[in-house]
Amino acid sequence: MALNATIYNFDISLNDADRGVYESLALRVAKQPSETDDYMLTRVLAYCLEYRDGIEFTKGLADGDEPAVWAHDYTGALTLWVEVGMPDADKLHRASKAAPRVAIYTHRDPVMLLRNLAGQTIYRAEDIPLFTFERGFLQQLAAQLDRRMRFDLTVTERQLYLNLNDDSIEGALHQHSLI
Repeated sequence: MALNATIYNFDISLNDADRGVYESLALRVAKQPSETDDYMLTRVLAYCLEYRDGIEFTKGLADGDEPAVWAHDYTGALTLWVEVGMPDADKLHRASKAAPRVAIYTHRDPVMLLRNLAGQTIYRAEDIPLFTFERGFLQQLAAQLDRRMRFDLTVTERQLYLNLNDDSIEGALHQHSLI
């Protein structure tokens, strides 16, 4: 018998001063049985940090050809491709040809990902940012994970401030280059 996804509901007040994005988000996220809490939370944070018109979660792990998050403009053209975790070079190469903005958010060791991608052909690799969260940030958030969550996320100068249940979680968002 196949296991079903677990549904999580997030009500997020997003205040991204770095990009001038101020939104109230109501996200319904399906966590696949093979997905870790850190992976799912990275998807949610990537959605927030890349928020724009037309953004949505994809089938993700259920369809290996799709990214975790993407966005389309009003004409249906792909404008954003966001990978989470440890994407391979071939997928990043295809993504970079398909979308003007490609980004990677990982909950894993960035050195391992960079080592796996070294020497591989990736179209516009110099334009693909790799983002990681300060060590412990995701673990603190995962420790409070509940099927219904409400929190405020403020982003200022790549510093994340998350207020949840009268607790504050802080951490830097680090950017790495693929080249």
